[in-house]
Amino acid sequence: MSSPEPITPKPIRKAVFPVAGLGTRFLPATKAIPKELLPIVDRPLIQYAVDEAREAGIEQMIFVTGRGKTAIVEHFDVAYELETTMGERGKSLDVLAPTRFTPGDIITVRQQVPLGLGHAIWCARAIVGDEPFAIFLPDELMIPHAGGSGCMKQMVEAYQQTGGNLISVLEVPQEEVSSYGVIDPGAQLSPALTEVRGLVEKPPVAEAPSNKIISGRYILQPEVMRVLEDQGKGAGGEIQLTDAMARMIGTQPFHAVTFDGRRYDCGSKLGFVEATLALALEREDMGAEVRAMAHRLLQ
Repeated sequence: MSSPEPITPKPIRKAVFPVAGLGTRFLPATKAIPKELLPIVDRPLIQYAVDEAREAGIEQMIFVTGRGKTAIVEHFDVAYELETTMGERGKSLDVLAPTRFTPGDIITVRQQVPLGLGHAIWCARAIVGDEPFAIFLPDELMIPHAGGSGCMKQMVEAYQQTGGNLISVLEVPQEEVSSYGVIDPGAQLSPALTEVRGLVEKPPVAEAPSNKIISGRYILQPEVMRVLEDQGKGAGGEIQLTDAMARMIGTQPFHAVTFDGRRYDCGSKLGFVEATLALALEREDMGAEVRAMAHRLLQ
């Protein structure tokens, strides 16, 4: 009797971007401009995340927005006046190509009350339907090493082997683990792929089960929406996605992918400045000048 053929996981076609936050840590800059549109050099944060999703083969972008966030959607709209003027002046429109989408590939839904990340994801349940989906936290800027793949592409490749649920992780010094959510690791299936037995939020250093922190990218099965449906409030009085994921461990495959690249926490001012400087230094069109500028300022 022959063995059954392995089941091919459903493809990841949809991604959810929770972008309803107020961005209070960047006030007054974010009083009228969504924090997701703050630029790292000349690309807004949300563009980096969307480009990463496209590289991974994701087709439909779902933005969970709030009041005052319509500019995010407009960024991915066709700007007729701008494009007409640029065309008349003989300027290339190539720089705008990543902001263009086929009609229907950008969908928005409102999170009308700020009840946490888990609630924001749940708001997209009707659009996600019965498909597995990706989640991107745009504040987490994930930059691959030179010549490497983006974080979500690395995760999709792992997902094609494992199915189930995956999260991205990064290794940090042990003394820093109390600032993050970390995984309780199981079997090490490959240098980059680890079984997840549990999730622990901000553990004391001495009690942390690992130094692998959750880093803002997820692939989840649609069943998480039903878990979130009756998920009670957790830390901070909010509905936490981590709590819902923890409830799914043991009922479905759950793995962590260690990202081969760099992470910048652009939800903090220092992380934002670090990302801007690091990416500017790597640019062929300005890297040398930025390096010289930095030397002058340090003197």
